[in-house]
Amino acid sequence: MIELNADKLRVKIFDTREEMGEYAACEAESYLRSLLETKEEINCVFAAAPSQDDILASLVKKDICWERINAYHMDEYVGLKKEDPESFGNYLNEHIFSLVPFKSVNYIAADSSWTAEQLCDEYCKKLSGIEIDAVFMGIGENGHIAFNDPQVADFKDDKIAKIVDLDDVCRMQQVHDGCFPTIDDVPKQAISLTIPTMMSARRLFNVVPTSFKAKAVKDTINGELSEMCPATICRYHPDATLYLDSASAELIYR
Repeated sequence: MIELNADKLRVKIFDTREEMGEYAACEAESYLRSLLETKEEINCVFAAAPSQDDILASLVKKDICWERINAYHMDEYVGLKKEDPESFGNYLNEHIFSLVPFKSVNYIAADSSWTAEQLCDEYCKKLSGIEIDAVFMGIGENGHIAFNDPQVADFKDDKIAKIVDLDDVCRMQQVHDGCFPTIDDVPKQAISLTIPTMMSARRLFNVVPTSFKAKAVKDTINGELSEMCPATICRYHPDATLYLDSASAELIYR
């Protein structure tokens, strides 16, 4: 493992994404167990993406009192149905929500007679007033965090969650990830937690493998703080770690 710091952000680089995921899960286990010694229940937000496969596969095997943890969903496409396999809620259900006994699981509803605005408002109510103890997240190819693409990212956003338009780089990433066959199949809008909501968390576990993310990782670590690369804000969180494999880290020193 190679370790370095970018401002306050701890960066840990591993040879393989399997090692990356296991190490991140071990650190998460230690953090959550320690926190449960002082809090009756805790709140965790989870991203849904293939980049999270490794940490989630390891995390569900850890000795954690899941019955005292409330799980929250980071973002969701607008327009998908609940049964659609591309739904982020379905991803999280398959990879963690159905595999461990959470105290509660809080989805952004994908199938509803409500409008997107009503769904977003309802989800904001669920998160209003709670302390987020941990966010498990990634970084997009355009530097987005959640679905805060550069054109909609706002470091001073006053909303908890919002409806966003997805840019073409973000939508093409979903094709690279194998989630959709073509860019035309990818929805053009999503409901996303805002950047201040995620940055309010006590701890960030930011897991980013593969060469598709190498430029975004380089910009996150070496670039200026800017909403043009939303992930740069992670460098100023008081307790955040960026976990990389050798492929995603390959441009850091170039």
